[in-house]
Amino acid sequence: MVATLYIDGAWRQASDGGVHDVHSPHDQSVVATVSQATQADVLAAITAARASFDSGVFTSWSFAERSALVAKIADLLERDLKAIAKKESDDTGKRIIEAEYDIADVVATFRHFAALGLKQHDRSVDVGLDHVTSKIVHEPLGVVSLIGPWNYPLLQIAWKVAPALVAGCSFIVKPSELTPQSAIALMHLIEEAGTPKGVANLILGPGSVVGTPLISDSRVDMVSFTGGLNTGQTIMKAAVEHVRRLALELGGKNPHIIFADADIDAAIDNAVTAAFLHSGQVCSAGTRLIVQRSIHDKVVKSIVRRAGQIRLGGPSDLTAETGPLISKSHLEGVSKYVEKGVAEGATLLVGGKRSEDPAHANGWYYLPTVLDNCNTKMFCVQEESFGPVMTVEVFDTEQEAIALGNDTVFGLSGGVWSTDSAKAARVASALRHGTIWVNDFGPYRPQAEWGGYKQSGIGRELGEHGLGEYLEIKHIWTNNSPSKSGWFSDRGDE
Repeated sequence: MVATLYIDGAWRQASDGGVHDVHSPHDQSVVATVSQATQADVLAAITAARASFDSGVFTSWSFAERSALVAKIADLLERDLKAIAKKESDDTGKRIIEAEYDIADVVATFRHFAALGLKQHDRSVDVGLDHVTSKIVHEPLGVVSLIGPWNYPLLQIAWKVAPALVAGCSFIVKPSELTPQSAIALMHLIEEAGTPKGVANLILGPGSVVGTPLISDSRVDMVSFTGGLNTGQTIMKAAVEHVRRLALELGGKNPHIIFADADIDAAIDNAVTAAFLHSGQVCSAGTRLIVQRSIHDKVVKSIVRRAGQIRLGGPSDLTAETGPLISKSHLEGVSKYVEKGVAEGATLLVGGKRSEDPAHANGWYYLPTVLDNCNTKMFCVQEESFGPVMTVEVFDTEQEAIALGNDTVFGLSGGVWSTDSAKAARVASALRHGTIWVNDFGPYRPQAEWGGYKQSGIGRELGEHGLGEYLEIKHIWTNNSPSKSGWFSDRGDE
């Protein structure tokens, strides 16, 4: 019996006994067999979350008590870090060292929100009346559906679960069906830490089967989703009927701007990392290189050389620098993306095909790819491949660089390289993206908000606002010396 659904404080198999095999992207071996939920299972999880929230079993805890719970979960995650990283490495195909970094970031996320929960969130408002006390208080939002992606499975679930717990919400977690093992592990630790029954629930399965109730059931007060734009738009449409709160992180097509006065060697090195880390399967990947014309040839030549040297390999390959794509369908999509770019007029300089290394024959390996001579009219510049594909554009002036960087429907992140600090600051200010790195690309900390402008999403995760997404704000006005208002005349019984 496979019992990997967690509903109302108990581990269950699917109501119809259904299971799903999880395959390694490295070699297609089966790394886990998990329950595959039905819609009936989803409805049971929503019922449990709603009942637990309405009962007050968790909302009655103070912020300090809920913060202590989240801190305990962080301790348990740290204890089991290597074991959980192994599960995530198996599911994603990424190198074990990368998975260990990711789980360390998960620990840091839980610790951040545990500390944030200890701050004073409520405040008094001076209304200018001695007899009135006016307070702003923060209360748990309600029942939330937390839907995560496959590229950073536990990390992006943690960005949702940790603040939801500190806030006092009840929730249903749905990880990607491609990468469920680390979410299962987390739920075991949430249970071990002493979370009340029904507060935390776990549903496994494809969105096409289990997604509809999670985003449309009237008992769900909020949906937090990280994933693709099309799914995000579907969730927004479903939210209309109940005016449901949303937090959406929908990816990006992120400009990486290099000026001629940059530290060129550092910029090139970071550009390679920004585009090809985790084989480009990163929502904030710097896959859109925008380089000043005078240094184009030098920069691109070096990047092409470096890209061609990147070592591909599976989780246990100690010489590997990046791994496979997540699935066959994703590899096929990246291939078509590159083919379309070339058909539009882009020049393929390196890569552009599946790896032919016999060691990669059973996996979904795609070579790091650079497309030159691109412009903002091209599909490959406007749409993200979510693969190891860098496009290259050129600019001459600062204003042109800004215009190119903003010529996208997305607005998640971007980078600027220049030794002229004033110019770098101007460009960073002018770019319409949620995170801008200056003379760097990629680092983040849970203390700083994360999210996008435009079609990259709604709301923020991490930082202080990441907790606020899961809280309702209430104003309580107390008249300590009540009296008649005198607004309308009292004419007795006439």
